[in-house]
Amino acid sequence: MTRIRLEYHGHVAYITLDNPPANTWTLASLRAFVQMMAELDGKPEIVALVIRGAGDRFFCAGADLKMFADGDSLHAAQVAEAFGEAFEALARFHGVSIAAITGFAMGGGLEVALACDIRIAEQQAIMGLPEASVGLLPCAGGTQRLTELVGPGWAKRLILCAEKVDATLAYEIGLVEEVVKVGCAWEAARQMASHAERQSPAALRACKRLINEGRRRPRDEALPMERALFLDLFQDANQQEGVAAFLEKRAPRWHYGRSDDIQGHGQREPGKQTQ
Repeated sequence: MTRIRLEYHGHVAYITLDNPPANTWTLASLRAFVQMMAELDGKPEIVALVIRGAGDRFFCAGADLKMFADGDSLHAAQVAEAFGEAFEALARFHGVSIAAITGFAMGGGLEVALACDIRIAEQQAIMGLPEASVGLLPCAGGTQRLTELVGPGWAKRLILCAEKVDATLAYEIGLVEEVVKVGCAWEAARQMASHAERQSPAALRACKRLINEGRRRPRDEALPMERALFLDLFQDANQQEGVAAFLEKRAPRWHYGRSDDIQGHGQREPGKQTQ
């Protein structure tokens, strides 16, 4: 069993990590995750993704260390590649990705949250990247994405000194965007996803692309790109629909085809799949 589930509700997808007792990653679940992200990539009508762990004690405790017990470097290479492929696919997701963190998010559990756009943590959540304490290192983006979020000082404390942070401190250092009461992360993530559903899907994709590109490009390259993508939106039917809806004081009726397939837009009702 892959111990991971993908479900759809409206224009939002939900992935649940469900590998008791700690929702750890296995090679099978990582590969299933890659397949799920490929499926989502083909669904422009899905504008938000929420990731959670089953239960309230663990969001995800990272990799199942039994995978590395025999010291087989070839198998380790497979696992590392699977981690990279899975979380890079998550980072490229065209919509808004939200991690609903309950309990412990350690190692690869924190790294999947780092690959999301937004992180919501419950008060009792504990986060860390303790890989070096077992002779490993965060190989699924942890050294890079954590540093980008919290700066090199805190990244070194979490990675080099194996410090763990609670939700309050994680919020203070910029690791998570919101802290909620125990039992409320799932609902908070659902509410945030519902806000994304109200946005023009084409504008949402363009804005996310600009934010991500701006982290990699010099400002004098990113600003012209911003203006260019603004003009590109005028080739998308949602631009006129959004303005018309505002002026007519009604909710917009969005088209969910990609901007490069504007002739074929039309809303598809998402189904439901369980892995």
